Amino acid sequence: MSSPLAIMWFRSDLRLKDNPALRAACQSGALLPIYILEDDDAGTDAMGAASRLWLHHALADLNQGLDGKLKLFKGAAKDVLIKLCEAHKVTHIHWNRAYEPWRMSRDADIKSTLQNFGIILESHKANLLWEPWEVAKNDGTPYRVFTPFYRRGCLNAPEPRRPLAAPSAISYAALDCESFTLQDLSLCPQHNWQDNITSHWDITEKGAHERLDSFLVDGISDYDEGRNFPAKPFVSRLSPYLHFGQISVNQCWYSALERFGMAHKGCDTFLSELGWREFSASLLFYNHDLKTLPLNQKFIHFPWRDSSEDLKKWQYGQTGYPIVDAGMRELYQTGYMHNRVRMIVGSFLVKNLRLHWQHGESWFWDCLCDADHAANSASWQWIAGCGADAAPYFRVFNPITQAEKFDGSAHYIKKYVPELANLPEKYIGNPSAAPAAVLADAQITLGETYPMPIVDAKQSRLDALAAFATLKEVG
Repeated sequence: MSSPLAIMWFRSDLRLKDNPALRAACQSGALLPIYILEDDDAGTDAMGAASRLWLHHALADLNQGLDGKLKLFKGAAKDVLIKLCEAHKVTHIHWNRAYEPWRMSRDADIKSTLQNFGIILESHKANLLWEPWEVAKNDGTPYRVFTPFYRRGCLNAPEPRRPLAAPSAISYAALDCESFTLQDLSLCPQHNWQDNITSHWDITEKGAHERLDSFLVDGISDYDEGRNFPAKPFVSRLSPYLHFGQISVNQCWYSALERFGMAHKGCDTFLSELGWREFSASLLFYNHDLKTLPLNQKFIHFPWRDSSEDLKKWQYGQTGYPIVDAGMRELYQTGYMHNRVRMIVGSFLVKNLRLHWQHGESWFWDCLCDADHAANSASWQWIAGCGADAAPYFRVFNPITQAEKFDGSAHYIKKYVPELANLPEKYIGNPSAAPAAVLADAQITLGETYPMPIVDAKQSRLDALAAFATLKEVG
């Protein structure tokens, strides 16, 4: 009788520690660890350029942790797995559950098909603290408002699973298995910013834990308020690591909770942000078209503008509003954007420019290293006012006052919009208000060295509110 052979199918869980599927696979037989790049089957979920770049480095690190035994494949996962099962005497296949609609459908199809081969297939909970179906209202329906979802639902559900140690030893299958090299996957895009992005991150499992430790030492103390100030270090910057599973949400949850406790304001706020990640996953689980249709269907009739020129200026940080431009340049240069600034640039796009929120979702999808189907879609619907528990549409972030309030010393703006560095702080958030002599002293010519505002902040707000008022007429 042949020895058991277990496939560990890595997906959004590129780590050794706290990986339930990996632990189970190691206990099931000799291990064949694999990753399958499914570009053609992903549809609208095909990874953007920044995510592909991150994936390249994450796979390299994972392969090193697996003693060079990780096998890489391209194509439909079902076809790849069938070929592996036909070529080798596979007895078990393990993976950690995903919650994107196309992935859930794919996984169900794979289970149905391969069970006919007599193979044991097991999926595991590893990427969420609570399964979407574990958090529901008393009548069994899903929550649509975040605070009761988290405070009443999550915190009263069974406590999350405790993190697992990495397997103490792995017995690898001795197979002659034809596969791709990492270079064959062609994950590194040809954008001119790719090297700059990697210089901002340690894209390894070790780097993920160091980032968490650094945040718990230096950032969480003032996280509740300090996370609003983009020049300050009071943010976790864990989102890309969580998205690719180089650290688990369980590890983040218990590391913070056991060190500080829920009574600690910064810790409580951080845990609630992990709760927003859970809420986004729940929204997607119950609303498969979250990426393409507004939850508030009145917004289907919203009179969006169509301006490719304004969209491009927004994308590349050339709007004439420094806090907006700084955020968009941070995004393009680093694959990341501070959370407060994400709200500012989002509001500017959908309200001041009145361009469809899907333009923003699509650009973030391509440029963010943490581009996540659930969180990206839910967050853009939130800022557009058409999602669950959304910010009211009439709440329009003024980019000038936001800069004054949250970047008063202009450290953030100066970092990403250096052409304004010589302006006095009084004007750096609103250069068009500076007297001609002040602009001349700072060597700034509006419309040449820095753009004029592409819209008037006050008038565009009024135009947005007038457009929103038309929805009252929709039944």
